[in-house]
Amino acid sequence: MGTPLGNFIRAKRDSIQPEFLGLQRHGRRRSPGLRRLDLATRAGISVEYLARIEQGRDRNPSPTVINSLADALCLNPSERNHLRYLAKISGDECSVHIRPVPPPRRVRPSVLQTLCLLEPGVAVVTNRLGDILAHTTGYQAITSGTGLLDGAEPNLNRYLFTDPRARTFFADWDDIADEHGFDLWQAPSLENLEWLISELLPIAGPEFTNRLCRHEVPRRGVLRLNHPAGPQLRLLRETLELPMDDQQLVIFLPECDQTAQAIDQLQRQSHGRLRSIS
Repeated sequence: MGTPLGNFIRAKRDSIQPEFLGLQRHGRRRSPGLRRLDLATRAGISVEYLARIEQGRDRNPSPTVINSLADALCLNPSERNHLRYLAKISGDECSVHIRPVPPPRRVRPSVLQTLCLLEPGVAVVTNRLGDILAHTTGYQAITSGTGLLDGAEPNLNRYLFTDPRARTFFADWDDIADEHGFDLWQAPSLENLEWLISELLPIAGPEFTNRLCRHEVPRRGVLRLNHPAGPQLRLLRETLELPMDDQQLVIFLPECDQTAQAIDQLQRQSHGRLRSIS
């Protein structure tokens, strides 16, 4: 059985063409991309050791080996960070005694005060599993009628992968699904991640599981939303990390004048106030 670390290395190896690294092709290949021998040679490790890492039979490669693999694969900074993170959570100490538990949902009062200062802008506080913990009236306005905030404990991932309305609301659904599948690996603990997976796996299907195992660092562009009232919104996202709480404060800014005007109109139609869900 493979590990997230092994799956990521194998996926990156398959995606790299030999010519990109100045290597020659030698006859027909059984698999796409870079051969295991080529990667092992570039990283200065044996083919057998690389095979053990990819197949999950060695869960504790040293930092030196991880850095050598990152260099050999020509990973960018985001991919390097992800590789190191996967090495950490794939280790033997993290692979046993996993008990699914939900993450804490409390938002600190100072974070709620910060959110109040952003009114009537568009902002939301989430944890790393996608639970929506608090939001401004602006966020409520741009999501009104979509079903995202329905229920006592709304969750972005549950909505994205199980509610058919999400595919209309998110104009670039595939790209957003890729982002969320990747971001789940930043869950505060494996126990929290297992809790969400156990909930979503039976109902979300391969659209969710395939992305969870892909480990491709997404390219985050303009967020395009199709609001049920008619306008398409183009939003820029600024994310402020709250490491003490394993939460994020995400602020959405209009990318164009048309979006700013549409948000103003939606806010006039929606009469809400700052809401804390936790």
